[in-house]
Amino acid sequence: MNQRRSIRLKDYDYSQEGAYFVTICTQRKMMLFENEEIRAVAERCELEIPGHFPNVQLDEWIIMPNHLHGILVIIYKCRSATYCMTSDYDFRRGDPVGRPYIRPHGPAPNSIGTVIGQFKSIVTKRVNKLRGTPGAHVWQRNYYEHVIRNENDLNDVRQYIINNHSQWDMDENNPNCHNGESKAGEPICLTR
Repeated sequence: MNQRRSIRLKDYDYSQEGAYFVTICTQRKMMLFENEEIRAVAERCELEIPGHFPNVQLDEWIIMPNHLHGILVIIYKCRSATYCMTSDYDFRRGDPVGRPYIRPHGPAPNSIGTVIGQFKSIVTKRVNKLRGTPGAHVWQRNYYEHVIRNENDLNDVRQYIINNHSQWDMDENNPNCHNGESKAGEPICLTR
């Protein structure tokens, strides 16, 4: 059986405190968020993230016609998780003999992967209910992330998000943008 290659940093703890820049694209880059009702669903779900994950704060965000960019900030770790990391083992909280907890496959609780997974799931259910398309795919299978390492990086990413809408005509996610050499009047698509 073929295993998919992970695009995450090997051995990086995506539940640790820090800022993370994420990009989530719609399935086949459909222009889904041109529809105001569907866009409103995604915006409401975005604003609900801290209610579901008290350890996560929202920073700069933008919803584009077929993708969204945002900065998620994990402010603390493990206060509401079912287990806590120690230097040696994961222990079950409240286990009388301290048996190690072996996490099943998938993202760690309260990690960026868990936050994005829940967000995508809830948006999908609400959008499909709105459209009357149960079981239809809304999102691409994965998401892109960048661990923000310092204040300069954070400010650069914020500016990129703020400018994203004005750069839509040249965005690689815009299906009307032509990659490669520019022809008269046609933009070259940019990537971050």
